[in-house]
Amino acid sequence: MTIVRRESLAEQAAELLLSRIRDGEWEIGGKLPGETTLAPQLGVGRSTAREAIRILAGRGVLTTRQGAGVFVTATDTPASWEAVLARADVVAVIEARTAIEVEAAALAARRRTAVELNDLRRALDDREQHRSDIGEYVETDMAFHRCIIVAAHSPVLLELFDGFESRSRQAMSDMLRLRGHHGDQADHDTHELIYEAIASRDAEAAAALTRAHLNMLKELLR
Repeated sequence: MTIVRRESLAEQAAELLLSRIRDGEWEIGGKLPGETTLAPQLGVGRSTAREAIRILAGRGVLTTRQGAGVFVTATDTPASWEAVLARADVVAVIEARTAIEVEAAALAARRRTAVELNDLRRALDDREQHRSDIGEYVETDMAFHRCIIVAAHSPVLLELFDGFESRSRQAMSDMLRLRGHHGDQADHDTHELIYEAIASRDAEAAAALTRAHLNMLKELLR
């Protein structure tokens, strides 16, 4: 029987337990033995075995049912958020942005403050001044869209936006290079209209313009 080494015991115990689950020792829905039985099998104390269970529960592999015991809910840990983003193509990133930014634009039109509107204006002007360089253009474009998310006063949407901002920036750079041009007047006019909709508190227009803009980007890649 394999036991763990004596450093980082809880993590090692969790990996050993996960390996046994992957090997089919317990199927999904199967119940693990109690801590007094499991701990010696892993070569650790009961408190370490308990911590290993907590680690795998946090990864979605195990679940503890009060009064019933610990059960297997998955045979492997899900892919990390970073791994999911790394595999996503440009279209998938645009679709995720649409899900976040359309609602954020509507909320920003309803909730934005005067200060946030000023920040959005400055970000739009900054974006306009950096049409010539793709790197600067992408940075200023992301800053403009983040201002909208901030003005939406939705911490969850902001967390989602920030969580894949790096991948979104890369996807936008890739898209612009594929197109061979960026920062044309039509694109700037669209962003100006989004700003005006938010300024006038027209939530429907802000959402519709944002959706149309992102859909247009997606269509350009097909």
